[in-house]
Amino acid sequence: MSLLKVTDLKVSYGGIEALRGISFEVEQGDIVTLIGANGAGKSTTLRSISGIVPIKAGKIEFNGEDITGKDPQKIVSRGIALVPEGRRVFPNLTVAENLKIGAYLRKDDAGIRKDMEHVYEVFPRLKERSWQMAGTLSGGEQQMLAVGRAMMTRPKLMMMDEPSLGLAPLVVRDIFHIIRQLSKEGITILLIEQNANAALKCAKYGYVLETGKITMQGEGASLLEDPRVRDAYLGQTKK
Repeated sequence: MSLLKVTDLKVSYGGIEALRGISFEVEQGDIVTLIGANGAGKSTTLRSISGIVPIKAGKIEFNGEDITGKDPQKIVSRGIALVPEGRRVFPNLTVAENLKIGAYLRKDDAGIRKDMEHVYEVFPRLKERSWQMAGTLSGGEQQMLAVGRAMMTRPKLMMMDEPSLGLAPLVVRDIFHIIRQLSKEGITILLIEQNANAALKCAKYGYVLETGKITMQGEGASLLEDPRVRDAYLGQTKK
């Protein structure tokens, strides 16, 4: 069953079409990736689903409900969490305070405490640094914190915007290991990445986005072997 269904989505910024009628689906329990070069429309897609960016046309359905144009807070409450590009942690708050912000819509104190413990089990380094200011963490630790904060919303769907950006190769490997682990726990993942190789190895299904249009799609493994993916990933024009 499709958890997320996007149909003919169009988004414009000041007359420039950022998304030109894209359609895709994310099945319950899958890891799905959108890959493409900078400016292809990947972040715009996630921000549209989150309700942060107004859409010009199209339809977004989540869990059978039309969420097109809904308020971002309502979208979070339905079970969609966004891990933004660049981590966006609150630097002057502690690790623990950042995690609690992820649960701001929730009222179940016991459940929040339990979920914080679970985040600390997944990310032991965050537990060690729970009272440390988030701004003093390394890039990899901040990415873990951003994922942990999203986990605190108890998401059905976690959307991740360039989680490997600017991180050392060893840390990137850890991040993709964590993505697989979250998937095993039942969280559906929609991942956007410039690191096509790592993303397609991790994803069950992938879509290639080029200048606001989906140009290819298929199983992650088969896209990985397709020579055209390199062209699309580098944003080259097909001859």
